[in-house]
Amino acid sequence: MATEIQLNSTITCPQCGHSETEIMPTDACQFFYDCKGCGVVLKALPGDCCVFCSYADVPCPPIQEGICCS
Repeated sequence: MATEIQLNSTITCPQCGHSETEIMPTDACQFFYDCKGCGVVLKALPGDCCVFCSYADVPCPPIQEGICCS
């Protein structure tokens, strides 16, 4: 039985603590994200494929499927 992929993920800025729920792209990794709280540009941490894997509560769709997307 296949697990349903979650597309909503809450990303939290490490600079100001602002959290925002976003819909993750399914066709590409998102390397940058503009915080809606303080405006800082978040970048994926070394070893992570995208900002959702670095700063959010749900990893990106390829990681959820067990596929390395980097």
